[in-house]
Amino acid sequence: MISKEAIAGFVNDVIPAYTYNSKTFIPGKTQVYYSGPYWDHRELIAAINALVNGKWLVAGDHVHHFQHAFAKKFNHAYSHMVNSGSSANLVMIAALKKHFGWADGDEIIVSPVGFPTTVTAIVQNNLRPVFADIEMNTLNVDLTRMTEKISPRTRGIFVSPVLGNPGDMDLLQAIAEAHQIEIIGDNCDSLGSRWNGKPLTDYYVASSCSFYPAHHITTGEGGMVSTDIKAVADLARSISWWGRDCLCVGAANLLPCGTCGNRFDKWLDDFDGVIDHKYVFTNMGYNLKPLDLQGAIGLVQLEKFDEIERHRKRSKATIDLLIRKYISGVRIADQLKKADTSWFGVPLICESQDLKEKLVQFLEDNKIQTRSYFAGNILLHPAFRHLGDYRLYPNANKTLSHVFFIGSAPHYGSEIFDYFETVFRQWPACYKTTVNKAVGYSNVI
Repeated sequence: MISKEAIAGFVNDVIPAYTYNSKTFIPGKTQVYYSGPYWDHRELIAAINALVNGKWLVAGDHVHHFQHAFAKKFNHAYSHMVNSGSSANLVMIAALKKHFGWADGDEIIVSPVGFPTTVTAIVQNNLRPVFADIEMNTLNVDLTRMTEKISPRTRGIFVSPVLGNPGDMDLLQAIAEAHQIEIIGDNCDSLGSRWNGKPLTDYYVASSCSFYPAHHITTGEGGMVSTDIKAVADLARSISWWGRDCLCVGAANLLPCGTCGNRFDKWLDDFDGVIDHKYVFTNMGYNLKPLDLQGAIGLVQLEKFDEIERHRKRSKATIDLLIRKYISGVRIADQLKKADTSWFGVPLICESQDLKEKLVQFLEDNKIQTRSYFAGNILLHPAFRHLGDYRLYPNANKTLSHVFFIGSAPHYGSEIFDYFETVFRQWPACYKTTVNKAVGYSNVI
């Protein structure tokens, strides 16, 4: 066994400048990424220690502890880790469908705008996505239009707050309760966001989260399904573990009795013999396990979450001020009064397609990374055209032509903010605002 001290010495000697936010920033030469891992030596030490000295390569004790710590941190009863946020969506919808007894062809209302695997999880579980257009203030689904789409076969509303920024959760909850349908959360971009002082996830029957490197915390890859319903959590675990009935974790896998106390028993109704519970399959599932070292990294990332969230809010607020000062014809998506957003990015809405395209090119030319608001209207894309007529969703279409986002990354510091201001000041004079107030970084959140 290699000691933690030896691993720490190796990390500190060989890769002392690995930390994303400690790299030397050279204005005009260093790329300003829209996001990235907020890591230092602690994540590397945890990962190497888990790999070299850990009991498991795939999900084991570290993942088990991370799941419990994550659930406690974000006010869930149960959390289950998988290999990506997209897998989390797939597993979550499958678990909800079985738990609530939804039939093939039942309907889930969803925005046509966002990341594709919010929609594919519905289709891959033989449910029908029903699209409701967005409203242009927050870019979230238009709740009035959404209500019009509710039918006798509607079983849920699958929401994905735009870059962490929620719509009106009070109204959404009232609509769901009135029609006796579930609110499901794709929380991959909104970890830590709140509404009226409560985590957004308090409003969801279940939620997903992603640990992709760009997201609020990262384990390299990874995702989480969270819920307060034990049966849903157990189904999610089974479906992501090949569909097996056994729920043993870590060292319990090696016990003759298992967690249930009777691992070797007569488990199959139509087979008169003793078999291992680990090889009883009650669901059609997948192998979507994470690596155990990812759980070790996740535990370190959780310790930094409050710091990361504070820095993301600071970055968003600073960039917001700079955009308002220097870039006319552009506005930032509204944050509603009761919302407290843990920002994934800064959503920019341009007054014209020409402005959007020129501004994106200008920023990219100056090494400031931009991103489309993901797919825009998903129905414009070849794989999804059969699901509906994109022309019925005019606001969704505008997200492709008028909307993009830039980062609100936690590693941005004064050097990068200064660079943003230098670049924005160079934007063509015809687009400049008349606001002359200086931007005081010290006054930002």
